[in-house]
Amino acid sequence: MADAAKPVKKSSPVKNGYLILYNAVSAILWLTVLGRVVGVNVLKGHQLAYPAVGEFCKWTQTLAGMEVLHSLLGIVRAPFFTTFMQVFSRYAIVWGVTGLFPQLARSPAYSTMLVAWGTTEVVRYSYFALTLSGRRPAALHWLRYHAFFVLYPLGISSEAILIWNAVEPAKGLHPLYSTLLFGYVVLVYPPSAYILYTHMMTQRRKVLRAAKAQNQKATQ
Repeated sequence: MADAAKPVKKSSPVKNGYLILYNAVSAILWLTVLGRVVGVNVLKGHQLAYPAVGEFCKWTQTLAGMEVLHSLLGIVRAPFFTTFMQVFSRYAIVWGVTGLFPQLARSPAYSTMLVAWGTTEVVRYSYFALTLSGRRPAALHWLRYHAFFVLYPLGISSEAILIWNAVEPAKGLHPLYSTLLFGYVVLVYPPSAYILYTHMMTQRRKVLRAAKAQNQKATQ
């Protein structure tokens, strides 16, 4: 997701404490999601992923709606548009696809999606919580700006498969909803995925450029 935990300027102790708490709790919740989905796949098979983690994941992801408010209110410097796109796309999955048609979660795509989401969010939230606490483990920093090369395509493709698979059963709910899902996955999802991916590429370049400049200054 977007960089939703970077403060706009030097935070007050209250705001900094709140952001550390928010990111730490979110990291623990997503670690639980990741542990459950990996565990159920290893022990029982991907078909049982939704009963094991579906509801928990839905509410964990719902909590991320706070990040839209964080951006809107200026608590963090994350761009509102990319933050909203990321949160909305996941809401569409957990509420509008697997929430309405849990049978679709029997697909391996549901498990691969949650592995991608869970790994991404554990790294991201842990990174922000520790950074705001004055620490920045090198390994976590590397994962934050390199792991998305694999995790984003895996997550995005898994999401697209689930939405596509929902088009047919959605006809039983309402033909218009089926058409809406079809239009979303064919017309809206590709450019949205491109925007989010290139946003992460831009963030990575900025961070690496700043790190390089800092290292050069330190050696002078």
